Amino acid sequence: MAHSLYFRVLGPLEILTGAQPVALRSARQRTVLAMLLLFADRTVSVDALTEAVWQGSPPATARNQIAICITVLRKIFRGAGVAGDLIETVHPGYRLNADGHRLDLRELDEAVAAARAALDARQHAEAAERFEHALSLWRGPALDGLRGGGIDDEKARLTEFWLDVNEEYAGLQLQLGQYRSVGARLTALVAEHPLREQARAQLMRAHHLSGRRAAALEVYREGRRILVEELGVEPGAHLQELHCQILKDAQAVKGPAELAPAVAEPEPVPAVPAQLPLPPALFTGRAGELAALDRMLPGFADQGTLPIAVISGVGGVGKSALAVHWANKVAHRFPDGQLFMDTRGYGEGDEPLCAMALLDQSLRALGVPSAEIPAKLEERAALYRSVLDGRQLLVVLDNVRSFAQVKPLLPGLGGSCVVITSREPLDELAGDYKAVRIDLKVLSPIEAQDMLASVIGRERVAAEPEEAVRLVELCDRLPLALRIAAARPATRPHWSLRQLTSRLEDRRRRLDLLSPNDGGVRAGFWLSYRELSPKAARLYRRLGLLTVPDFAAWVAAAVLDADLHEAEDLIEQLVDARLLEVRPVRAGQPTRFRFQDLLRLFAWERAQAEETEADRDSVLRRTLDTLLSLADSAHQQLYGKRTLPGQRIRTTAALPLGYRSAILADPIEWFESERTSIVAMVSQAAHTDGCAEHAWGLTSCAVPLFEGRNFLDDWRRTAEKALEATRREGDDLGSGTMLRSLGTLAIYRRRYPEAEALLTSAMDFLERCGDTLGQGIALRNLAVCARFAGELDSAARQCRAALDAFDRTGDLAGRSHALGLLAQIELERGNNGLGIDLSLQAIEASHEASSLRSKAQNLYRLAEALLRTGELRQAEVVSLDVLALTRGQGDRLGVANGLRALGEVRWRQNRLAEAQEALAEALAISEALGDSFLRARVETDLACAEAVDGDRRAAVTRLHKAQETFRQLAAPLWEKRTSHLLDALSVLAEGLPAEVNQLVQLREIR
Repeated sequence: MAHSLYFRVLGPLEILTGAQPVALRSARQRTVLAMLLLFADRTVSVDALTEAVWQGSPPATARNQIAICITVLRKIFRGAGVAGDLIETVHPGYRLNADGHRLDLRELDEAVAAARAALDARQHAEAAERFEHALSLWRGPALDGLRGGGIDDEKARLTEFWLDVNEEYAGLQLQLGQYRSVGARLTALVAEHPLREQARAQLMRAHHLSGRRAAALEVYREGRRILVEELGVEPGAHLQELHCQILKDAQAVKGPAELAPAVAEPEPVPAVPAQLPLPPALFTGRAGELAALDRMLPGFADQGTLPIAVISGVGGVGKSALAVHWANKVAHRFPDGQLFMDTRGYGEGDEPLCAMALLDQSLRALGVPSAEIPAKLEERAALYRSVLDGRQLLVVLDNVRSFAQVKPLLPGLGGSCVVITSREPLDELAGDYKAVRIDLKVLSPIEAQDMLASVIGRERVAAEPEEAVRLVELCDRLPLALRIAAARPATRPHWSLRQLTSRLEDRRRRLDLLSPNDGGVRAGFWLSYRELSPKAARLYRRLGLLTVPDFAAWVAAAVLDADLHEAEDLIEQLVDARLLEVRPVRAGQPTRFRFQDLLRLFAWERAQAEETEADRDSVLRRTLDTLLSLADSAHQQLYGKRTLPGQRIRTTAALPLGYRSAILADPIEWFESERTSIVAMVSQAAHTDGCAEHAWGLTSCAVPLFEGRNFLDDWRRTAEKALEATRREGDDLGSGTMLRSLGTLAIYRRRYPEAEALLTSAMDFLERCGDTLGQGIALRNLAVCARFAGELDSAARQCRAALDAFDRTGDLAGRSHALGLLAQIELERGNNGLGIDLSLQAIEASHEASSLRSKAQNLYRLAEALLRTGELRQAEVVSLDVLALTRGQGDRLGVANGLRALGEVRWRQNRLAEAQEALAEALAISEALGDSFLRARVETDLACAEAVDGDRRAAVTRLHKAQETFRQLAAPLWEKRTSHLLDALSVLAEGLPAEVNQLVQLREIR
C-alpha cells in the first residue's frame, strides 16, 4: 500500500510516514532534499543544488554526485512505501512533486492566508485560531543545521515571515485584550530580535495594560540602548510616543483608533512569571512523549480534571530536558505565565526543598507581597490555589523526590497544567488524580544517532557509521552519557570515533570516561543508589556480579540467600528507583527483570567496593547451584529421573515447593525463558576457577531445549566453553561429557564423521574415569553414526552394548532410547517382527522412565515399523499420538517427524490432499530448523504423493533433489533407496497414475 509523507522544514528537516521517521543517511542528502522542498513543485537546477551542497567549491564530479544523491533519495522514499517517483528529472535539474503529500511550509502559507482573510472580515476569533495554528507549525529555526546557497536565502526569508506573523498575531491579541499572553509570547522574541520596533512596541503595550508599567518602561530603555549602541539612531516616533504615554500613565495605550477597545484604569493584577529555562539545544526525538504531553493542553484535556504529567526515569535519561523543551514549545498557550521550580529532590549534598519553601517561591513569583504570605502550610497552599483560580498557568516541578513534597503545589480546576519530573513513579498520584504517566526510557537507536550527529556533525557520523552505532550502544542510548561521550570528539576534531569507542570498550574505565569531574553518569546513578535501603542496595550490587541479560525473581533470592517474597519486594524497590526495568514477556509468563548496561556496570563497581571477595564468590556459586538445580529438575521431567554424573548441587536458594512446581510446570518453556541466561551463566562459570562442573552440568541439562527448539549455535558455544574449562581444571568426567555432547550435536547437524571422531574421543575420557552411564550414551550415539553410514550390523552391536550399560546403571531413560534405536536398526535390517517388538519394549521403558520425550521418539519409531508392515490404520493412530506429545512439549523437530509419518500413511491410503497438507507443514518446519536430512525425507514422501496423483515429472524432479541432498550428507543408505524409488517410477507407464500398492512394493525407502 502506498504511503504519503509529511515533510517538515520549519525546524530541523524531518520526514515522517505516519508516526515513523524516515532517516536520511548523509548531510548531502538532507541539503538536496531541503532545496527541493523549499521549491516544491518547481524545477531546481543542478547548478543551484551544487551551490547549496558545496557553496562555491564543487568537485569535478559534482553533477554525478548530485545524480547519485537523487537516486539514493528515490530509493529511500520507495523503501518508505511511496509509489512512483516523488522526484522527477526535469531539465535543467529536478522537481519534487508534493501532490498527495504534506508539507508544513505549504500548511503555513495556507494558515496565514486564512488568518488574514478572517481578520479582514473582522472574524477575530477565527483569525486568532488560524494564527495559532500557523505558529504551532514552527519547531525551531527553519531547516536548522543546514546552510548553503539558496537555503540561506530561504531561511532568512522564513525567519522574517515568522517575525511578521508573530507581530500580526500579537496585534490581534492586544485588540482582544489578551495582554498577558502577548507579554509571554513577545518577551523571548524581542530579546532574540531586539531591532524589531513593532514587536517591542507591542510588548510595551502588553506590559502596561497588564499593570506592569515598570516592565514596559524597561523594555523601552533596553531597546533605546541597543539602537543607539548598534545603529547610532534613536527609537522611531511610534516607540517614543508610546514611551511618553506610559510615562504619563495614560488611562489607556491605544492602538489604531478604529480597533482599540476602550479600557478603564487597569486594576492591579498578579504578576505574570516567565521562569522557564532555555530549552536544550540538542533535544532529539521523543515524538510519542511530546504527543502525550500535547494532549493535556487546553482544548484537548478533560476540563473536569487538573492536567498533570509525571515524567519518570533513571538519572540522565532526559526527564528535565523533555519537560523544559515541551514547556517552552507550548508556553504561549499559558498567557498567565509559567512557573519552574527545581525541587532538589536528588541533589548531591542538598536536602529536598519542602512544600513550604516551594510555595513561598511560587507566591512571590505570582506577585504576592511577602507580608501577605501565610505562615502555615495549609493557608499558604490555599492562597496559592486562590491566586491561580481561573488563570492559565503552566507549572513545571523538576527533580521531585516524593508526591508529598509537591502535593500542596497542585492548583485547583481551571486552565492550569502541571508537569512533574522524578526518578520515582509517584504512585500516590494514581488514587486522586488522572495523571499522564511517561516512563521515560533511553533513546531509540535513530534518536540516539541524531543526537550524536547534532553534537559532532553528520559528516563525521557518516564517515564512521559502524563506530557511531557502537558508540551509541556503549552509552546505552542514555542522553546524558551520549552528550558527555560526544563532547570529546566534538572538541577534538582530530579524534576518530574509533579512538573513543576503543576507550569505552574497557568496562573498567567506561564510567570514568562518562563521569568527568566526579559528575556525569556515575554521580547520577549514585544519587539513586544512596537512597536505597541497605538490603535493596545489597541486592542491586550483587545482581551486578551476574552476566545474565535478564532474570526472574528466584535469582534475587539466590544472590541474597533470602526468602523469595522478600526478594520480590526488594526487586520492586529497585524498579521504582529506576535501577532495574521490567522486561516484556508473553501474557501468563513469570515477570523478568533486566539492567541497562551502564547501570549493571555501576552495580558491579559497587560490589567490588562493598562486597568481600568471599561474598562475591558465594553469590555466584549459590546462583549457579540454584540454576543447576532447577535445570536438572526440568531435565528429569523431560527425560525421566536421571542423575547426571558428577553433578553435586551444593547450596541453593530456599525456593517454595509450589513456586518451583509452578515455574517448571512446562519444563521446555522454562528452559526457553532461561535460555539466554543459561548461555551467559555457562560462560561465566567457565571463566571462574572451580566452576567447570557448573558449566558442563548446565550444558548437559539444557540439551532438550537446544535440540528441541533448534538452538544449535547455543549448544555449540556452551559445550565448547565448558570443555575449555574442564580441560583447564583437569576434569576428565566433564571433558568426556562435553565431547560426547558435541558429538551428539554433530549428529543433529548430520555431520556423522565429525560426530564419530568426537564420540570416540569422549569414550577415552569416560572409560578412564569409569563413567558407565556416559559410555552407554556415547555408544548409543556411535550406533547412530554407524546406522547412518549403512553399517547396520556394527550399529546393532554398539546399540546392544549401550543397552547393557544402561541396564547396569539402572538408567531407564537411556534404556528406552537405546531400545527404540535398536528397533529402528532391526527394521532396516529387515527384521520387522523384532523391530516392532523392540519398539513396544521401548515405549514401555519410556513409561517406566516417565520420559515424555523418549516416549514420543519411540512412538515415532513404532509408526515407521507399522508403515513397513503395512498396518496403515494403526500407524496413523500412533502418528497422531506422536504429534500430540511433541506439540505439547514444543518439540518442533518431533512435530516435523510425526507429520512426515502421517503424510506417508495418507498418501499410501490415496488421501492425497490430506497427505500433502501434512507434508507441506513438515517441509516448512524442516526448512525453518535447517535440517536438510529431514527435509530430504519429506521431499521423498511428497514425490510419492505426486506420483500417486499422476504427476510423474514433478515426482522425479523432487526425488532427484532429495537424492542430491543425501549424497551431500554422505548418507549412502538413503541415497540408495531414493535411487531405487526413481527406478520404480521409471517402469511405470508414462502419464498413468501409479497404483499405490505397486509403488509401495517397488520402493525401498526404509
